[in-house]
Amino acid sequence: MSSPAVPLVVGRHRATGPTVRVPAPHRGATSGVTRGAPAPAPAPQRPVRRTARVLRGLGRVVTSLLVVVALAFFLFFAVGPHVLGYRTATMLTGSMEPGIMVGDVVVTAERPAADVEVGDVITYHIPVEDHRVETHRVTEVIRGDDGSVAVRTKGDNNPNVDPWLATLEGDSVWEVQAVIPQVGSVIRALRTPVVNDVILYGALGAVLLLGLGRIWSSDDEDEPAGEA
Repeated sequence: MSSPAVPLVVGRHRATGPTVRVPAPHRGATSGVTRGAPAPAPAPQRPVRRTARVLRGLGRVVTSLLVVVALAFFLFFAVGPHVLGYRTATMLTGSMEPGIMVGDVVVTAERPAADVEVGDVITYHIPVEDHRVETHRVTEVIRGDDGSVAVRTKGDNNPNVDPWLATLEGDSVWEVQAVIPQVGSVIRALRTPVVNDVILYGALGAVLLLGLGRIWSSDDEDEPAGEA
């Protein structure tokens, strides 16, 4: 038996017949068309750039610390006494231990001499020897008919009262208001030649680190990028 003849279409018409549907490829299937090459992996960071970043950070930290410390010392020891009216002195002996240790800085404020009482810790010039400045506790107050005030003092760590009677000069006396531990030792250490050299070369080293960090960073930014 022969199959029925399929009519032919002449011209632009297609032959009639059953429609054939082509199944769409699965999403997981690999297409034969290449959509594009994958992006190249970023180049690893060069050691020079990492070193420059570390040096810049270290230089900034050191410089910031030096600036903050220097500014604090300047404000407290140079500006403060003129603006707020206090005085500072470094304790050189252990006569007032344990309340005031060697190397501590005492902050004194002015008060009327007539108000001095037993138990106050005052800073004054002793009336004998080299008339050095002493910081001791008042153990006796003697007021004269002419309004003068004389005191006997003693160091808390000394076994005996000071062997002099000190007449307070003027109408005021400097009384201890605060004690700053070991700041005086730092100040004295800063005045030694060794520490001065360390500070000088340390500051130069910090500046050098900052300069190297900036130079290396500039070289990395100016370097042309490689071809893709």
